[in-house]
Parts: sequence; C-alpha cells; structure tokens
Amino acid sequence: MSLLADKVVLVSGGTQGVGAGVARAAVREGAQVVITGRRAELGEQVAADMGARFVQADVADVASAQASVAATVAEFGRVDALVNSAGLVDRGTLLDTTPELFDRHVAINLRGPFFLMQAAVQDMLRRGAPGSIVNVISSAEHGGPPHLAPYVAAKAGLAGLTRNAAHAHRFDRIRINGLDIGWTETEGEEVIQRTAHGAQDGWVAEAAKQLPMGKLAQVDEIADFVVFLLSDRSGVVTGSVIDWDQNVFGGLD
Repeated sequence: MSLLADKVVLVSGGTQGVGAGVARAAVREGAQVVITGRRAELGEQVAADMGARFVQADVADVASAQASVAATVAEFGRVDALVNSAGLVDRGTLLDTTPELFDRHVAINLRGPFFLMQAAVQDMLRRGAPGSIVNVISSAEHGGPPHLAPYVAAKAGLAGLTRNAAHAHRFDRIRINGLDIGWTETEGEEVIQRTAHGAQDGWVAEAAKQLPMGKLAQVDEIADFVVFLLSDRSGVVTGSVIDWDQNVFGGLD
C-alpha cells in the first residue's frame, strides 16, 4: 500500500536537491504534491516531469511563502503534510558574515519555515484534522564548521522550533519532526564546492574516500526517510530531530 495515498503534500524548495527528491518520492507513494521555488520556468518543468503541481514562491518573503499554502488549499482543499526543504548554504564565518548575509540565512532557513508551518497548522486546525510536518535541518546545527556560522545559527533555531511546535500541537495530532542531514550529494552542493572551495572534477569521489560509509548522503535515501516520517507508518513519533548522518555526534576517536 502506498505510504501517502490520498495525502496532499507541500514541499518548499522542491525544484532541486533534497526537496525535489522528496517530492518525487511522495508522488510515487500516492500523494498529490505541490512544490515551490523562485524560478517559474524551472519549477513548471520539474513539476511536470514528476507529476506534481508548481507554485512560484520565495520562502524569504513571508507573504509569498504563506500564499503557497493558500494556493495548495485552494486547489486541493487542504494541506495534509508540509516539508520545509528550501535552504541557503552561502558561506560565512563569525568574523566575516555581514548583517545582510545573516538576515538572509534567517529569512530562508528559519523565518520561512516558521511561517509556512504557521499557515499549514492553521489549515489543519481549521479542519480539525491531523497532519505531519518534516523540517529538513542539518547536522551542522550541532556546531558545524567555522565557515557556516550564520547557517548553523539559523538551523539550530529551526531544530528548537521543531521541538517547540511539536510540543504545542501534539494534542491536535499534528506530528512535527526534523531531519539533521549530513553532507549530501546535490546539484547545489556541486555549485557551492566549486565556487566557495575551489573543488575540481572528481571531488565527490575524493570526499567519499574520507567518509565512514564511503559515499556522501544520497537524495533518494533521504527522501524515502522523509516520506516515512510524513506517513502514518511512523506512528506517534513527534518532536524528534533525527541525526541522519554517518558521523556520531559526541563520539570521540
């Protein structure tokens, strides 16, 4: 039986990377899926290819983000599940991060998810219906490397928000969980490695040699796990921020 049969799932940042992977997996598992992104032409093409709907939205703009929930409700009558996967990974340390860069990280990685959750939960409460939310966070929220200071600040906030919202709405049967994903092989990671770190052809294979499982995290594996958390098969679990990584945080060699 399909895990998300007859569910309406909204995926922010669903035009590429982890978001696109989650959207494809959700469609495969029987859901009606709406993806969002800033680029209309790309979004329409990606949505058509996977059998989803596209709504142009910028999560950094609260009104735009919340309008994507309204558009989903207008078309399908409800939002059963939300995945916050849109993200910004631009580099910055404590010493060189500008206020503008910091604010952009907060806008995309924390404020956007906050107000998307707000709109989705309001719809669920209006209908008196259960729901499920998964926030794609990052293992960097535990501390992370020096060059991700504003990213870590925002993602750590999202981890705390996940627990807070889950606690607040547990008796509404709205389950809210987060996934702290590790280093993942995506189109966006390819760009950032080349532009910010001077990576050359073959960098993925070289990086994989240094990792315990011999590979970077894969989008399809993450997507399957997100779909499981969205589905009833994950039972009553809520308020969990799960380390989906091959490093054990707190472990020492």
